[in-house]
Amino acid sequence: MKITGIKTLVVNAEMRNWIFCKVETDQAGLFGWGEGSLEWKTRAVVGAIEDIAPMVVGEDPRRVEHIYQKVYRQSFWRLGVIGMSALSAIDQALWDIRGKDLGVPVFDLLGGQVRERVRMYTHLGGGDMRAVYETFAVEPLIDLAQRVTAKGYTAIKVVFVPYSEPLEGVPKIRRFALLMERLRAAIGDSIDIMIDFHGRTYPAMAIQYINAVEEFRPYFCEEPVPPENVEALVEVTRAVRVPIATGERLVGRGQFRPIFEQRACHVIQPDICHCGGLSEAKKIAAAAETYQMGVAPHNPLGPIANAVALHFALSTPNFLIQEDMLTDVPWRWEVVNSSLQTESGYWLPATKPGLGIEVNEAKAKQHPFQPEVMHPTTIRATDGAILDW
Repeated sequence: MKITGIKTLVVNAEMRNWIFCKVETDQAGLFGWGEGSLEWKTRAVVGAIEDIAPMVVGEDPRRVEHIYQKVYRQSFWRLGVIGMSALSAIDQALWDIRGKDLGVPVFDLLGGQVRERVRMYTHLGGGDMRAVYETFAVEPLIDLAQRVTAKGYTAIKVVFVPYSEPLEGVPKIRRFALLMERLRAAIGDSIDIMIDFHGRTYPAMAIQYINAVEEFRPYFCEEPVPPENVEALVEVTRAVRVPIATGERLVGRGQFRPIFEQRACHVIQPDICHCGGLSEAKKIAAAAETYQMGVAPHNPLGPIANAVALHFALSTPNFLIQEDMLTDVPWRWEVVNSSLQTESGYWLPATKPGLGIEVNEAKAKQHPFQPEVMHPTTIRATDGAILDW
């Protein structure tokens, strides 16, 4: 069996573009799909897939690890997030082909099921950009949270950390704590609340913010500092008593290694569309298990990414909880046909061969590439300096 071609299909889903990758073979009707969606880098990832294609065409698609090693090592220049997103999409498609060829779901190829269902969480608004990133008032915060929990979710993620300078005064800390206090009172203790800091804070402020909400028991606080400074993350983790999570902006085992060695967090969050696909995500998770860290993969992306995440979760012992964003556009499941089933805030196992999805290419082409929505305003400090958003 040989790979005969690699194609990309870009689908604009308003908040972001989905980048689908189709790996074709010389076996009639046998092909695989993957996803490498990367916000504001769509054309770059598509170009990277096209650059990688000559290294892959002609190979046996069943040799998944061999192809991964060839692309990663023979590229010479190590792949950053753009190249790794391209490789992730190709890797996922190869696993899809392998499962279809053998007539088994991908999770069977990754060691088989270790759980009967997969716990999910979602964001305020289910995918609306302003709801996710701009809910800083008590009333809409509670309203959106109650809508999410009414759908059966037992966990939600909020992003109401103030845009912050290296140091801030008391008002922002108190406002942040008030939002968490009111939210916890409104939805009760049975719902887990994750706070995404979105890398908005430096260590001193992250520590103050987290300590201000400790009594309301966040499930974890995510990316309290920008990802490039592991020592800063260690400083935060050792100064607070709330679990810390990070990893969505890291790619490959090499970038996760110092996180493990310095015990810089409690939960890692690789994105299977960026970190190197299923092949690399499984290795990252295995390393995390050695350090007794949980895995809560990042995934606010498209429907192929959802299917990939399900197979990962079903086969990974230290998996914790999975992010989704299933209501970002109403036509999501028209573009991708899936056997994905949800029940009371959980995904149920898929049993179809491969990833269990098929792309309706005609429907997908009705939503062609458009430049993605940037943050509505450039985030600035009171003196006009740029801040992390």
